[in-house]
Amino acid sequence: MDLIRIENVTKRFAKHVALDDVSLSIPEGSIYGLLGPNGAGKTTLLRIINRIIAPDSGRVMFGGKEISADDVYRIGYMPEERGLYKKMKVGEQAIFFARLKGLSRKEATCRLKVWFEKFGIESWWDKNVSELSKGMAQKVQFIATVLHEPKLLIFDEPFSGFDPINANLLKGEILALRDKGATIIFSTHNMSSVEEVCDHITLINQSKNILSGNVDEIRHRHGANIFEIDYRGEEQDILKALAGRCEIMDSVPSPTGFNKIKLHIATDEEVRAVIAAANESVEMRSFREIIPSMNDIFIRAVNGNL
Repeated sequence: MDLIRIENVTKRFAKHVALDDVSLSIPEGSIYGLLGPNGAGKTTLLRIINRIIAPDSGRVMFGGKEISADDVYRIGYMPEERGLYKKMKVGEQAIFFARLKGLSRKEATCRLKVWFEKFGIESWWDKNVSELSKGMAQKVQFIATVLHEPKLLIFDEPFSGFDPINANLLKGEILALRDKGATIIFSTHNMSSVEEVCDHITLINQSKNILSGNVDEIRHRHGANIFEIDYRGEEQDILKALAGRCEIMDSVPSPTGFNKIKLHIATDEEVRAVIAAANESVEMRSFREIIPSMNDIFIRAVNGNL
């Protein structure tokens, strides 16, 4: 079942078209990556889902009905522009945000203590927000975003400014929230994060949705029929056996005896013949397809080469 459906959404700012007839579906209980170069329209779409701005045309469906003002209480949104009041105490700031989302002060305090301890920032409760580093401030804002346990969580560049250790901490918490039933959308430029945590993605470029689907399916669908063979034997033997059957892209002899050869096979139908020819000429140890990374697919799609 889809929790969110974007139907033919268009948004203009003066003469600039930020979104041009964009449609996509976000399955319930999934982590959905929203990708695209700067200025593609990602943040505009996130703001429309969160009802900060309205589309010029099209609509957003939430749980099978058109999204309404009351649905905002079922959404947690952490924008790329972090917004904390620097003169407030950290704890009071977090309680303030929780109260805005409908929690009582008692319940907010109880939940915040758990999250502050989990993130190792309990000693900062009574300090001023102005004393926080960028990473610490992001932890506080992340906690404020998830504290009311919303059905939908939206993160715009959530890993920006985090060191690798804290980025992994955040990834772990995002995965745990999904496992507890939350649906998560996040916009990011970090392609490795997409492969690690996303179930589905949409790539927006020049205001249009140019690619959507399951991450693994997209990677396999846009593979380029490139394979790698590990073998033991003479390089000249395997090169002779494969001549005319495929394109040899790289051949790397190894002093350990396990050599590698990288090749491109024009069609799927020719794969078995290549395997058989290689196996007859050398001792073949492995044959595997090289699946493109999301970073490769992103670059090819944006450049119009997908």
